[in-house]
Amino acid sequence: MKEVFINNSMNLIHKYYPDYSEEKLAELKYGLLGLYLMITKSIIIFGIAIYLGIFKELLIFTIIYNILRAPSFGIHASKSWICLVSSATVFILSTYLSLNVVIPINIKIIFGIIGIILIYKNSPADTWKKPIVRPIRRKIYKTDSTLIDIMFVVISILTNNNFLANSLIFSLLIQCVFTSPTMYKICGEPYDNYKSYQP
Repeated sequence: MKEVFINNSMNLIHKYYPDYSEEKLAELKYGLLGLYLMITKSIIIFGIAIYLGIFKELLIFTIIYNILRAPSFGIHASKSWICLVSSATVFILSTYLSLNVVIPINIKIIFGIIGIILIYKNSPADTWKKPIVRPIRRKIYKTDSTLIDIMFVVISILTNNNFLANSLIFSLLIQCVFTSPTMYKICGEPYDNYKSYQP
């Protein structure tokens, strides 16, 4: 099914844009693959959430997480089935915990400080398929990631909504893991990929 979607899409692109370079076509193919995986993964994960009765909460958690993920990036699984299993496990478990645990404020502060330091140190964490080469872009992403991180921590401390507070903290902790050099090493993926493009 994946190959059919990608091949048909690429054939249409070839038909209407025959002058595209090989580099441009490779970039579009990578984007189409990401789109396909995102859609199929979302259908499965949210299907499980509907079965468990946590669809709304998972949707909120996913939005919160992606607000931080967008500028800080992070590791991608090397295989689609690994991505599906890990994403389903992490997001459904985190949503469930956000609904059912109470994190003391002093623990939130500790997690928050650690998170701010790690996100500032490690973001943006690029991949070998999509290196973030330009220094100005890296600086902007790092600044945005850190500011969002600080906002998450402040809101998690001030809000009376336990689910929201937990979602912010768990999103932060997940992203600290997914942007860490240790996680890249465990997964056998290269880190600081942008350095390969520096003179």
